[in-house]
Amino acid sequence: MTGTPGTPGTTPSDLNSHRSASPLHDLMYGHIHASALRAVVLHGIPDLLADGPLTAEDLAARSGTQAGPLRRVMRLLAMRGLFREAQDGTFALTGSGEVLRADVPGSQRAAVLLFTDEMFRRSADGLMDTLRTGQTGFDAAYAVPFFDYLGTEPDKSSLFDNAMSSLTSGVNEQITRSYPFPDSGTVVDVAGGRGGLLREILTRFPGLRGVLFDRPETVADHLLDSEELKGRWETEGGDIFAAVPRGGDVYLLKNILHDWPDEDCLRVLATVRRAMASGTRLLVIDAVLPGDGTPHPAVALDIVMLMTLQGRERTAAEFEDLLTRSGFRLNRVLPTPALTSVIEAEAV
Repeated sequence: MTGTPGTPGTTPSDLNSHRSASPLHDLMYGHIHASALRAVVLHGIPDLLADGPLTAEDLAARSGTQAGPLRRVMRLLAMRGLFREAQDGTFALTGSGEVLRADVPGSQRAAVLLFTDEMFRRSADGLMDTLRTGQTGFDAAYAVPFFDYLGTEPDKSSLFDNAMSSLTSGVNEQITRSYPFPDSGTVVDVAGGRGGLLREILTRFPGLRGVLFDRPETVADHLLDSEELKGRWETEGGDIFAAVPRGGDVYLLKNILHDWPDEDCLRVLATVRRAMASGTRLLVIDAVLPGDGTPHPAVALDIVMLMTLQGRERTAAEFEDLLTRSGFRLNRVLPTPALTSVIEAEAV
């Protein structure tokens, strides 16, 4: 009988050819890796490894799990570089796995739990129908737009806000260091979430004041209440499609336009433009796709937009078209060390 246990009908040469097809295997098994990652994070395994390596038996006893299945899941994630399995049977966190802990700066725990949540799994399952109908998988699964759904689910909304804060914690510093903000004036962060970027800007530029604008429930949980920033900020709740605060010198739209199709982007930009005096600067902070098809990490994010929001990632030319149609002139595009670039425009 030819074949290998567990792989009926295959030969050693078949197995070798399968090993060489790792990109295909990564795609086929992608949902398995994501589910394994979610499982260990929910059981707090990375936090249990904070003080050093432990065996699967120790981890299982401390987490209320079964050692056998846990060892197998950890072995899979070790292959992806998140854990390290030693010859003595212990597992340790790698540098990449450290950010799975809840108590470290730049923790990505909330982001992992968001993007492996059923909201995104069900949305991804709907991609086959999205290709046929154009409707997002999220809308098909939940019969309501993404942000409307979050408005009715406080726990999901909190998870989303925390994930966005964790994803951008290091990015905000990179953005702030990449753009020459003025020494004085007022920065209005439109749909700025909990205010992580605004906090970074105000900290780095002590002559600036700030206004954080977002949904009332989001700004209520802001990150600006520190002694260093005392008296230099205010928050305002509202709807970006209705009106935004007036009187700013610099307006920010960070990771907002990619959430929406063109017609809604034009509505947002029109609302912001009405609040701005001529000559005032608008900074659109988003990923900028190459116009020539060069591979870019934001291409994957573009599919997340397709699944959930009917939004999209755009090229510099596509951003310029939206800005021009909304009463702005694009001045320049400044790359940052992060995924995003800073698109500087001026109200005309």
